[in-house]
Amino acid sequence: MQTLRNFFRPAWSSDERLDDKTVVITGANTGIGKETAIDLAKRGAKVIMACRDMERAQAALKEVIENSGSENVVCMKLDLADSKSIREFAEAINKGEPKLNILVNNAGVMVCPFGKTADGFEMQIGVNHFGHFLLTYLLLDLIKRSAPARIVTVSSMAHSWGSINLEDINSEKSYDKKAAYAQSKLANILFTRSLAKKLEGTGVMTYSLHPGVVQTDLWRHLSGPQQIVMKMVSPFTKSSSQGAQTSIYCAVEPSLAKESGGYYSDCAPANCSAAGKDDDLAQKLWDLSCRMLTIEWD
Repeated sequence: MQTLRNFFRPAWSSDERLDDKTVVITGANTGIGKETAIDLAKRGAKVIMACRDMERAQAALKEVIENSGSENVVCMKLDLADSKSIREFAEAINKGEPKLNILVNNAGVMVCPFGKTADGFEMQIGVNHFGHFLLTYLLLDLIKRSAPARIVTVSSMAHSWGSINLEDINSEKSYDKKAAYAQSKLANILFTRSLAKKLEGTGVMTYSLHPGVVQTDLWRHLSGPQQIVMKMVSPFTKSSSQGAQTSIYCAVEPSLAKESGGYYSDCAPANCSAAGKDDDLAQKLWDLSCRMLTIEWD
């Protein structure tokens, strides 16, 4: 019912400005990441596009500058499947940027064949959760100094059929690409909840969201029959621009300035699964993530 109500609600829009603000968006060279970059650049923010493929990033950078009318956009190398790359990126930001007001954890991989990151994590949990967990950890002091600030993490309604396998987080005993994707998206929501608690009183707010069923490059790993189904439903799916709206909403909407830890869809609060509200599970995942990344984050 909530989805139906959201469907009939007028489209969200805001003329909120972001002058003198700095934004980092992961995976900003394509899809909703690129559309988010265009929108936030139009609002006057300095936008840092954090991308794995620098050749594609350069082409996207031109597009973002042209479509936003802002020259205050740069792209930097970030491979979320490699902790060394994440650390190098974070070090460059921490040294080079006096502030970071908005971090959009947008990049993701979806239903890919089994593979591992440079650090030996299953690719989907490795990029979608561990990569962003480490990135946020490394940038957090700068974000706190820049408060009021926001951390926005793109999840998915796919989280609702996911569960966290704490005993086999890397799906090594058995791999189902859809289950691994759902697990990683549930991890995004649990991370956002835990982070909100840890950041109480700092002026840094956290949000997770479902962008909608969006026509993006993420579909490339779907099987032939799945691609056909997606083509059939594509009239009911969102463009990248429409899909970016909830990310943008979480990044700029003034009424969310005192909200933290919530889950959003269609530019409104939404219900996540029972597992997504399980604070005990969230803490266990947090502890496991710290152990696996060999970091101490209280």
